[in-house]
Amino acid sequence: MFGLGTWELQGRVCTRVVEQALRLGYRHLDTAEIYDNEQAVGEGLRASGVKRGDVFVTTKIWPSHFAPGELERAARACLTRLRLSEVDLLLLHWPNPQIPLAETLGALAGVKRDGLTRHIGISNFTVAQIEEAVRATREPLVCNQIECHPFLDQSKVIAACRRHGMAVVAYSPIARGGAGDDKVLARIGAAHGKSAAQVALHFLVQQNIVVIPRTSKVERLAENAAIFDFALSKTEMAEIAALAHPRGRVVDWAYSGTQKWD
Repeated sequence: MFGLGTWELQGRVCTRVVEQALRLGYRHLDTAEIYDNEQAVGEGLRASGVKRGDVFVTTKIWPSHFAPGELERAARACLTRLRLSEVDLLLLHWPNPQIPLAETLGALAGVKRDGLTRHIGISNFTVAQIEEAVRATREPLVCNQIECHPFLDQSKVIAACRRHGMAVVAYSPIARGGAGDDKVLARIGAAHGKSAAQVALHFLVQQNIVVIPRTSKVERLAENAAIFDFALSKTEMAEIAALAHPRGRVVDWAYSGTQKWD
């Protein structure tokens, strides 16, 4: 239910944060080939002393590598950088309409059959794209990783995931720090002895949504994880849900429709 996002973490900082997170009790790491930090994540995992089998490692394939031959090569390259024989979860990072989804999912299923990953899934897929993906493969897609936080209404995508038995994994669950400045979250947090960011994270966890907040500050790791010792009331949950607004998205890599996968 709780993991460490590593987007924008690089080099020794990334390795140190991963190592300390695992020593604090984190057991879920999220990276991607486009993050250019898989090597550092792997180094942090090994430095932590935590057994590999106790850590759930996710990485993601960039859309420019979705052609079947390219996807397998990219997956093997991810493992080389991580210095792992397999990952626990391999995701398609964003949809790529330039390559037939059935071909990409066929290749992704092949990578799983070859033992490079234990599970496969998708990321940033809309409701329509989820439906297309489910029709295109018999292999279970275990999750859809999406931007999800109190300022963005993702209820339709979440409902589609649950119809198909997919977990929802929330990246940017604190809205890139935006949650910390919100007065409603701060007020609710004060009532529970928690920060606004902790309330934002618990708001998602209480809906059975997995959260993978990122931080570059080791001292923030423990704070982000201390979200399982309180509960939000129905009234508080409704107040937080009401914070969503049409311009709430903080990551717009492809939703504008302008991105071309070269």
